Amino acid sequence: MKTKVLVVDDEQSIVTLLQYNLEQAGFEVITAMDGEEGKLLAEQESPDIIVLDVMLPKLDGMEVCKQLRLENIKTPIIMLTAKDDVFDTILGLELGADDYMIKPFSPREVIARVKAILRRIQAQAEQSSEKTNDEQQEIVIGNLVIHPERYEAYLQKKPLYLTLKEFELLLFLAQNKGRVLTREQLLSAVWNYDFVGDTRIVDVNISHLREKIEEDTKRPVYIKTLRGLGYKLEEHKDE
Repeated sequence: MKTKVLVVDDEQSIVTLLQYNLEQAGFEVITAMDGEEGKLLAEQESPDIIVLDVMLPKLDGMEVCKQLRLENIKTPIIMLTAKDDVFDTILGLELGADDYMIKPFSPREVIARVKAILRRIQAQAEQSSEKTNDEQQEIVIGNLVIHPERYEAYLQKKPLYLTLKEFELLLFLAQNKGRVLTREQLLSAVWNYDFVGDTRIVDVNISHLREKIEEDTKRPVYIKTLRGLGYKLEEHKDE
């Protein structure tokens, strides 16, 4: 079966351009011209990935992303924004988007981003299926417990509700406990491609992770910042 891509944009020219190029690249493409239809198709058609415009009639892209994540639909989402606006891109990432692109963009770049995300998901699925039960060990760091094969994490035995990228970022930090990781290393490991020097996506996800695992985000005890270097996850035992 072909990989299914849902494209949601209210500009017919962009929908036509993306549909043609994605189909030429071997994808099955379904489209929607407003947020309500896009959300419905995301729920009913179970696409493998969603390309979602921010500015949409009836229901904007931010709200579509938010509602899908609240419904625990973890389909990867690439947000499209018409302007280089920090607020739009950061808000989209905080709501659970996996990536963002700024218009105008090259169809080739969209296809590259789609393929990169899908490759990573496939690789993770294969690695999980190849592991033996002994290898599928939980990772315990203080009162933080991570189950890699189940994509679950707990803090003080309470489940953490993480987006896909938040979980992958936390897992990579945990697998490299105590090691300082640069933003560029985190981009390469978690997002699997180059953001051309734009490391905001790392900072946004680190900030969001801290909100979920730190008692005081201004004085984090798990995820530490090393100014000018990067981040590291440290062992900590909650009182």
